[in-house]
Amino acid sequence: MSTLYDTIGVDYSNLRKPDPRIAGLIERALGDASKVLNVGAGAGSYEPVDREITAIEPSIEMIRQRPNHAAPVVQGTAEALPFADDIFDAAMAVLTVHHWSDQARGLAEMRRVSRKRIVILTYDPAFRDAWQMDYWPQLVSLDVAQMPPMEFYARSLGKTAITPVPVPHDCSDGFLYAYWRRPSAYLDARIRNGSSSFWRIEGIEEGLQRLESDLRNGKWDERYGALHDKETCDMGYRLVTAEIT
Repeated sequence: MSTLYDTIGVDYSNLRKPDPRIAGLIERALGDASKVLNVGAGAGSYEPVDREITAIEPSIEMIRQRPNHAAPVVQGTAEALPFADDIFDAAMAVLTVHHWSDQARGLAEMRRVSRKRIVILTYDPAFRDAWQMDYWPQLVSLDVAQMPPMEFYARSLGKTAITPVPVPHDCSDGFLYAYWRRPSAYLDARIRNGSSSFWRIEGIEEGLQRLESDLRNGKWDERYGALHDKETCDMGYRLVTAEIT
């Protein structure tokens, strides 16, 4: 079973440490669910410690990075969950739906195995306010190509609630737009390696050169310096919650 993360996930557990504020939003959305499936679980980020968690993950590299105390994990895919119907109270998926080969099938599988609710952390591809897009305009088309639109979740899951997830300025999880107040971080190849988007787009060097120059000559601060006054920022991340009736 070969996946993108068998290649890019080598240092993932160090670059993508769960942020406790985002974790709190996910845990509250899970409500009273005590038996939870984590789909596309990776190295175990955002798995609540006070519930019975089962994880499923396609990448052996990611599975190897799961700590010893992590929940039991099965190697497999969202599109073919090896579990009986209605066996979990809830199913969760964190920044993973865009990697699935059949997103509708994956959501149908999550619904099949869940009795109460589904909780998904994802990104709204209609969001256009990320300054990073000025340096890497390729991100716009990539987001649209790989991220399902918000209405897709309602079509697939029924009635859903969609809530913005504010990104803290010191977010410990190094996803694509996490460094919105720390622009120099994008100049670090190791930081970029923690985001699958930088592995998928071509021609990133021109944007890196412009960003480095703009940070040096003050142009970035002229355009985006107001961000330094913000503690959190909406960067397009959304929490999708669907109640199963």
